[in-house]
Amino acid sequence: MKKVSSVKLNIVMNFILTISNFIFPLITFPYVSRVLLPAGTGRVAFVTSLVSYFTMIGMLGIPTYGIRACAQVRDDKEKLSKTAQEIFVINSIAMGISLLSYLIALMTIPRMGEDRSLFLINIATLFFNLIGFEWLYKALEQYTYITIRSIILKFVSLVLMFIFVQQQSDYVIYGSITILASVGSNLFNFFNLRKHIDLKWQNKMNLKQHLAPILSFFMMTVATTIYTNLDAVMLGFMKTDVDVGYYNAAVKIKAILVSLVTSMGAVLLPRLSFYIKEKKENEFRELTIRSMQFVLFISIPLWIYFTIFAKEGIDFLSGNNYVGAIVPMQIVMPTLFLIGISNLLGVQIFVPMGREQNVLKSVVIGGVVDLILNVIFIPKLGASGAALGTLVAEFFVTLYQVYVLRDFLKSIVHDVKILKNITATAVASVLSIVVYLNFLSGLTSFWILSITALVFAISYLGINILLREEFTYYLLQNFKK
Repeated sequence: MKKVSSVKLNIVMNFILTISNFIFPLITFPYVSRVLLPAGTGRVAFVTSLVSYFTMIGMLGIPTYGIRACAQVRDDKEKLSKTAQEIFVINSIAMGISLLSYLIALMTIPRMGEDRSLFLINIATLFFNLIGFEWLYKALEQYTYITIRSIILKFVSLVLMFIFVQQQSDYVIYGSITILASVGSNLFNFFNLRKHIDLKWQNKMNLKQHLAPILSFFMMTVATTIYTNLDAVMLGFMKTDVDVGYYNAAVKIKAILVSLVTSMGAVLLPRLSFYIKEKKENEFRELTIRSMQFVLFISIPLWIYFTIFAKEGIDFLSGNNYVGAIVPMQIVMPTLFLIGISNLLGVQIFVPMGREQNVLKSVVIGGVVDLILNVIFIPKLGASGAALGTLVAEFFVTLYQVYVLRDFLKSIVHDVKILKNITATAVASVLSIVVYLNFLSGLTSFWILSITALVFAISYLGINILLREEFTYYLLQNFKK
């Protein structure tokens, strides 16, 4: 087998990928939201959210289970090839059922018929997710390949977007371009597959061994998808495309920031799964502590900064037609912290330990809470009601996971100094507000965000250095190297 990349290299490559996930929407979304307006972006967001349910059915729990299962046998090519093929067979059956259900729904549900072109285009998303084997590449920690591939395809999508999305009626073209990166990534994966596994068909397959854990991960995915995508779907059915557009603008920013907060999770899952299998408890504990320090270091300041400057953030990314997205954005910002913690506890601790049932229980709680609150709040509050439902749901997800892992968390709490992060964030917030009120009130949103973000970041890092915050010093030491 090929040599597995070091954790540091994987983190660096994933950081580059995460930054690209941050930068590209900063370029594309301001343009697209101004061209398509809330109704246009809302239609695409509605379709994307609904398609995610069929993708969920077709992929089952394989995107996460596949990483763990393949990571555990990564050093044995024969076992790896057999495992990958067994998972693919299960995936193919599920995706076939999903595609059939999708076509039936498209022909029978009137609301889907209103956006038939967008729904037909998204058939490609379902099919290429099947043949992409993305979970295998992540299990083998091929983050250099994943990063380079993704950035190239994002750049191609960016160019196409500026060329072909020119007027409000181009929302179908925009919807097509948004899935290009995913389809292209899966094509690259498919053609490179023989480099990593033996494609000779296995005659003696044991599919049964995978069914129980895959179904557990599937149920976990179902519940998660409900409270992450149900908001846009319920808004689309209960309110208007404009409401969906407002909500989409708010959660678009949140999603970009969440990708930064959870960036270490995807990298560490295969390595932590390997440590558990090899019974390397000290290495598992040390990596978990470092990940917790990272989540606190980045989630708290992002949450507070973008709550304070939500108006400027929405205006810069979406334009003045999206004033209705400001309050929903402020409501969902605390989820940066909550999702950071729940992702760490769920994906980086429960899943490697084989305790996905605990994750399932937590997300079922979150899904039920979100569904109930959406029914109550969306008719009265629209996008803000959906945001409120999501916030409360994420709180209960995190609360349950913290409770279940309370003994483990007590053993590492002395290595995590959250008070220093809070202090640094408070000082940085005050300084940013002072600078804004005294010097920036007449400037455009771009300059307000640029200058206040710089003041905030320098202040935050400076205070953390003065307080000798451990993760800050860890970053400085590695930067010097």
